[in-house]
Amino acid sequence: MANGDSTPPLAIELSAINKSFGDVHANMDVNLKVVSGHIHGIIGENGAGKSTLVSILYGFYAADSGLISINGQTTMIRHSADAIARGIGMVHQHFMLVPNFTVLENVMLGHEGSLSVEASAQKARSALNKLSEDFGLAVDPDIIVENLPVGLQQRVEILKALFRGAEILILDEPTGVLTPQETEQLFEILHALREEGVTILLITHKLKEIMAITDDVSVMRGGKMVAHLETARTSPAELAELMVGRKVLLEVDHTQAKPGVPVMQAQNLCLTTANGIDQLKDISLTLREGEIVGVAGVSGNGQSELLDVLSGITAPTDGSFRVGTSEITAQQPSDPAQLRSLGVAHVPEDRHKCGIILPFSAAESMILGYSSGDGQNGGWWLSPSELETNCADRMQDFDIRPPLPKLASANFSGGNQQKIVLAREISTQPKLLLVGQPTRGVDIGAIEFIHKQLIALRNKGCAILLVSVELDEIMSLSDRILVMNNGQMVGELTRDEADEQRLGLMMAGIGADDVVTASQMGAKS
Repeated sequence: MANGDSTPPLAIELSAINKSFGDVHANMDVNLKVVSGHIHGIIGENGAGKSTLVSILYGFYAADSGLISINGQTTMIRHSADAIARGIGMVHQHFMLVPNFTVLENVMLGHEGSLSVEASAQKARSALNKLSEDFGLAVDPDIIVENLPVGLQQRVEILKALFRGAEILILDEPTGVLTPQETEQLFEILHALREEGVTILLITHKLKEIMAITDDVSVMRGGKMVAHLETARTSPAELAELMVGRKVLLEVDHTQAKPGVPVMQAQNLCLTTANGIDQLKDISLTLREGEIVGVAGVSGNGQSELLDVLSGITAPTDGSFRVGTSEITAQQPSDPAQLRSLGVAHVPEDRHKCGIILPFSAAESMILGYSSGDGQNGGWWLSPSELETNCADRMQDFDIRPPLPKLASANFSGGNQQKIVLAREISTQPKLLLVGQPTRGVDIGAIEFIHKQLIALRNKGCAILLVSVELDEIMSLSDRILVMNNGQMVGELTRDEADEQRLGLMMAGIGADDVVTASQMGAKS
C-alpha cells in the first residue's frame, strides 16, 4: 500500500465499465484499481459479473462503455491480441491447450517469431528454461500436454502467458480443478511471480484462498462492484456478507447423527482396468440410514471409481455390494437405472460429463434418468408443460436462478447447474445418495444451501456417501470419515477423532493405527 501520501502505481484501472447481453446487465458502472506488483482478488457469487469483467480486460468482450487504463495509459482492448501486446496474460478456468502438442509447442504456438520452426523452437526452449528456473515452474518441455496432470497443465498455461511477455496475469477460478496439494504449489508460484513484480488478478469465489494469497480484494454482487478492501483488514465473514448481501452461515449446523439399519453393504470390491491397473482393492464399507459417510483422499486414489461402481456406471471385477435384497457382482452387474429403482440417487463429480446435457433445457435436465417415473407420463411422450411445471417447482424449492425452465442448461452458472442436479436427485427421496464433489466450482451462498440440503436429507433417514477433495467439507458434514489411498481404504475416523493432521497422514498412506504414532513423532521432531 502507499507510503505516506504517495500514490501507489496502478497496473490496471477500470472506470465505469458496462456490459449487457440482451436483457442481462452483466457489468454495471464497474470501477477497479489494481496496484502494480500486488495480488488482487475479485470475489463474488457465480453470475456476479467477475468473469465478464476480466473477459473485457483480456479482449474477449468489448465493453459497451467505460475506460481501461494499463500502467497509467488509457487504451483500447478490442481483442486478446491487444491485451497480449499490452502485457496482459490470462489463465482460463478451462485450459486453452492443444492436448496432443508438447509443452514447448503449446507455449510457442502463434508466437513463433521466425520463419524457421527450428530456430523458433530453440529460442522458445531457452526462454522456457529461464522462466521455469526464475519462477519455479519446472515442466518437461518435450512431454505431450495430455499426459500431464491438471496442476502441471496449469503451469504450462502460466508459462505460455509469461513467454508472451505478460506483466499482468489474470487467473480465472484457478483452483477449481486442483487438489489441495496442487493449490499450495500454485500459491507458491504466485508468490514468486509477485516477488518479481508481476501483477496478479485472481478471480475466485473461495474465501479461504482470498485470505491466504491476496493483498487486496474487491467484491462483486449482481454485476456491480460493492467493496474494495485490504485483505489484512477484512475477514471471511465480512466478505461472505458482501458477496451475498446477507449474513452467511460459514459453519455447518451439524447435529448428532442417529444411524439406522444398513442401506448398502460392500464386501471386497475390486476394480482392475483392461491393462491390469488396480483402481479399487478390497473395498468394504457399510452405509446406514441417517448418516453421512465422507471419503477423503487426494484426487485420483480411487474415490471416483468407487462412486462409478456403487452407482452402476462401472461393474466391479471382483467382490460385491448389496442394496436391499439385491446383490451386485461382476457376474451379476447392475446399471444406473436398476440402482435408481432401488432408491440410489447419484450426484456425479463432473456435472457437465454426467449430470446434465448442456444444450437441453433446465426442464429436460431436471428429469434425466427419471423420465419414465411417476408424474412424467412414461412411455415415449413427455408433456412439455408438465416438465416445465415440475422444473419450476424444483427451482423454487432449491432457489435456482434464473427460475426459467426453458432456458438451456448451458446458460446457468456453475452453482445453479449443480443445484439442478441436486434438485433432481434429492427430489426422488432416495434411500441412498452418492454425491461427488457437491460444491466444486460453487459460490459461498450456494455452498451454504447445498450443505443444508444434505444435512436435511440425512435427518430424514437417507444414507449419504460423500466424496470431496475439500477437507473442510468432509470434516464439517461427515459423521464418519473413510480415507482412501492408492485404491485402498487405509482407515476410518469418527467425526470427533478427525483433524487435518490425522487425515493428511492417512491420505499419504499411513494407516489409522499408525497415525497417532506418526503424529507424536512429528511433534517431537
